[in-house]
Amino acid sequence: MRFPEPPPPSLRLRIDREALAGNWRALDRLSGTARAGAAVKANAYGVGVDNVVPVLRDAGCTAFFIAHWSEVGDLLAHVPPEQVRVLHGPVSAEDAAYARVTGVRPVINSLHQARLWLDAGGGACDLMVDTGINRLGLPPAQVGNPLIARLEIETLMSHLASADEDSPQNARQLALFRQLAPQVSARRLSLANSAGVGLGTDYAFDMTRPGLALYGGVPRPELAETIRQVAHPQAAVIQMRDVSAGDSVGYNARFTADRSMRLATVSLGYADGYLRCWSGRGALRFGGADLPLLGLVSMDMVVVDCSAAPGLREGDWLDVPYSLPEAARRCGLSQYELLTMLGRRFRRPD
Repeated sequence: MRFPEPPPPSLRLRIDREALAGNWRALDRLSGTARAGAAVKANAYGVGVDNVVPVLRDAGCTAFFIAHWSEVGDLLAHVPPEQVRVLHGPVSAEDAAYARVTGVRPVINSLHQARLWLDAGGGACDLMVDTGINRLGLPPAQVGNPLIARLEIETLMSHLASADEDSPQNARQLALFRQLAPQVSARRLSLANSAGVGLGTDYAFDMTRPGLALYGGVPRPELAETIRQVAHPQAAVIQMRDVSAGDSVGYNARFTADRSMRLATVSLGYADGYLRCWSGRGALRFGGADLPLLGLVSMDMVVVDCSAAPGLREGDWLDVPYSLPEAARRCGLSQYELLTMLGRRFRRPD
């Protein structure tokens, strides 16, 4: 039996494509003579590859960075393989063979990965050197290894650990990267992430790799007046109810009404990435009115005080305030977490 399409979900995510393209153009401009790429890993930071990559491609971006080989197929629906870089590199011979067949460029992070790539036939690749973050990347002492000399390196890159702070580590990493660069035969150099772009053009080299700032995140104050919000979540009211003084709301009765109140139960919860840290701190919005959260956030629901919105009805849509810097300050999550945890139940635009 063939079933009809289900009704639209009661969660939706509006994507401001003009803001997204404008953010990339601004970061490209702030990169000086360097060209801005785009980190689109983790389903474009939760915003959706299908929503993001065509916009960035049409804006002029020609380098897209993902983390996992499982993400490759989604990118190849929109851009040619030579524009796709896989940051985790080939962890197995199967990864290296897949890169060779697809033409996607691996980022080599170790001598083991270099050997895997060369054994698979080699070809164009990027090389990550570690300058102090101690995650992925070739240790500086191994840059002169003969295996590295055999690689066909397009871009030599490293990753800043503390670019979102005014930390002396930034200058140390910059100095070490400049010291290592002449020891590697590479066509271009890349160091700056979103926050690194905010540090200035000394960090830009030939290519920058913004991620968070593309999607409305502000990792440094220098970017605050430039970056625009991209993701705008909304949730529907599923029930209205009246409570009396003394009635409690939600699990563990964390809120008790001190008067008669009109409440709305809203289709949004921690299964959608709206975590319990918002309890007692968050508010949804209807028109110009803020509707404070009452009680604990549940898996699929929150309850709000809608005294300030007497016209609210079941089925109405509420805005979830999601300016990333402000939301992070309010709930204690990082801007990265706020984006990437937005759940699959949000209907993203076609």
